[in-house]
Amino acid sequence: MVEQFVGTWKMTFSENFGEFLKLLGVPAAQRQMANKQKPIFSLSVDDQGTITMQSLSIFKVTELKFKLNEPFDETTMQNKQATTVVTLENGKLIQNHTWDGGELRVEREILDGKMIVKSIMGNAVAMKTYEKEA
Repeated sequence: MVEQFVGTWKMTFSENFGEFLKLLGVPAAQRQMANKQKPIFSLSVDDQGTITMQSLSIFKVTELKFKLNEPFDETTMQNKQATTVVTLENGKLIQNHTWDGGELRVEREILDGKMIVKSIMGNAVAMKTYEKEA
């Protein structure tokens, strides 16, 4: 089922992202820049089942390589050292980050040909919509 996420996706809509970043402790100037970004997200899978997720923006390229259900260490965008595990549940790609004193969940799912990404921390939810590039 991870195949439905394979490809290159461009963000077309963002909701509540600035407030979400504020909760994460991101400084105001960085929140303003992040809110103006329309990142490109890509996902690929190799023959061994290793998934590569890449997010490209004007300011930063983030790349993760992992296998489903196998925890790995990650430095988050907020420079937190986190343990991350990605699972596939009911057609959703679920990415759980945990660090000392915090937890963040990112859910990706395909609805009507669009990728909906929800970032959840406590009661705060940010949502982004991506459309697949040709």
